[in-house]
Amino acid sequence: MRSGIATCAFLILANCALAQGYSASPSPPNQFEIARRTFFDFGPPFDYYELFFVRPTSTGASIERITLTPPADQCTASAKLETASGSINESIENLLGKTNPCSIPEKELRRELKRCKKCLVFSGATVVIQVQCGSQTRLIRADVLDKDMFDAAANTPPHTSWTMTLLEKLDHAVGPGVMDKPMFALLGEEKASEDHGDLMVVRDISLGKYDALFPGAPDKPSDLYRAAQIHPTSPTVSLQRSTPFQPSVSTLPAYPPIARVAHVEGAVSLEINVDSNGNVTDVVFDSGPPLLREAVKNAVIGWKFPEGAFNNEVQVTLEFALNCSARSR
Repeated sequence: MRSGIATCAFLILANCALAQGYSASPSPPNQFEIARRTFFDFGPPFDYYELFFVRPTSTGASIERITLTPPADQCTASAKLETASGSINESIENLLGKTNPCSIPEKELRRELKRCKKCLVFSGATVVIQVQCGSQTRLIRADVLDKDMFDAAANTPPHTSWTMTLLEKLDHAVGPGVMDKPMFALLGEEKASEDHGDLMVVRDISLGKYDALFPGAPDKPSDLYRAAQIHPTSPTVSLQRSTPFQPSVSTLPAYPPIARVAHVEGAVSLEINVDSNGNVTDVVFDSGPPLLREAVKNAVIGWKFPEGAFNNEVQVTLEFALNCSARSR
């Protein structure tokens, strides 16, 4: 008797739910955001922070990626904010594939996150997908391990594998990402993006709206945004002395990039010989950091001197200054 009453009660509740338009399977989201922190065991920087904003369009979906990079060196490589955008000619539902992020059981996500608690992970990524499921905002976490990235037989669990596939599509749409950056970039190889992207999104980053999408990370996007507004001062090279004659043409040497990275600065003193045409014929160094000498020699060999200096020796001192009070330790 009790079993029959319980069955009737269940049917009544089910019919009420259907009458009110409730569904056991929530609809897939029509837009979403992804936060990805990629970390490496070499650097600095060791961490890169990316935010993807995926929105529907009349022809498919638009993607905007904002990359925030911590400072590698306060004197030569400050924090950066870079933007990239692209589009995909398929709907967001098709982009998500057969997986509805609103329907992934939390229990399965937790099990995947616990799969490698005691593993040694040298590189990888932590990913958080933010979706709107009805009236609720849901965060879906996936940990991508280095073996998922580089091992052909990684046995990556299904939801983590789906997350990686989704990110591959987004990366393909917006162009090369942090995995394509050189391990050790020389100064001048990278140019900061002039496009600031969606100004409202950037404003929200500055206000800390997306900080919670990077739980446990060593940096916050809002802090990195502020750090990216501070640009390092430019180094200078100046002629401190040229005695007893001043050159009539004197192009100053460029500051060698390797010397900047190594924080090498200071004075370089040398003696140069001037021939009967006012050209520099010989360069002899008295003192100065070796990393700066080649640049000095290449510059002064092209100097010209007035007639009074012909067939004479000239003492020259050049000063290299980083003009940076912050030093990496």
